[in-house]
Amino acid sequence: MSQNLRDLYRRWRRDYGFRTLGSAALSLAATALFALYNGYLGLAARSVWNGTICVYYLLLTGLRGYLLLAERRRRTLSPAQSRRAQRRAFAVSAAALVGLNLALVVPISLMVLLRRPVGIGLIPAIATAAYATWKITAAMINFHRCGRSPDLLVRQLRTISLIDALVSVLTLQNTLIMVNSGDGGRSMLTLTAISSAAIFLGIIALSIVNLFQGRKATNKISKRSESI
Repeated sequence: MSQNLRDLYRRWRRDYGFRTLGSAALSLAATALFALYNGYLGLAARSVWNGTICVYYLLLTGLRGYLLLAERRRRTLSPAQSRRAQRRAFAVSAAALVGLNLALVVPISLMVLLRRPVGIGLIPAIATAAYATWKITAAMINFHRCGRSPDLLVRQLRTISLIDALVSVLTLQNTLIMVNSGDGGRSMLTLTAISSAAIFLGIIALSIVNLFQGRKATNKISKRSESI
């Protein structure tokens, strides 16, 4: 058992793709739990805001799970089949990510229009802050490192992690306003609208850049395959 653990640790240290898949699996579990927690808050506080965030995170979890399964299956195929499977999985996930992030306009509109519960308590704020801090730190470090990975699906998982972190900032902002604002957030309406719009535009820009960069990379892979 100890030898297996040492081998696993060595592979974790040396194999960036393996490390990405492992951390993505942990992120998937954490995001699923956070989604369910928001679902609970949505039911307990009758909050449409938390309900929409729950749905968003569940869909994001499903997308991350799809990529993990696609990457695992791809590694069992022949090189030519692997390249085709990689391109297909990337195209599906990149298009789904753009559509999913466009749907963020619904919870953002609810937040700006103040259609959210007020005074939900300190525990949700602490839980959201902890989740957001962890996601932002991990996503920024890993997104910087992923540039050295030639694997499209590994890079896609890192992009999803960064978007997950940005959405957690939106969730944290909303939660802190609910906890600390005595007037339901009306005094912070302008700031909320500006910061939410900036984060939303950043997420959409990241999704679109990811889509075009991925297509460019898949075209290079296709040309390289044809030349072989």
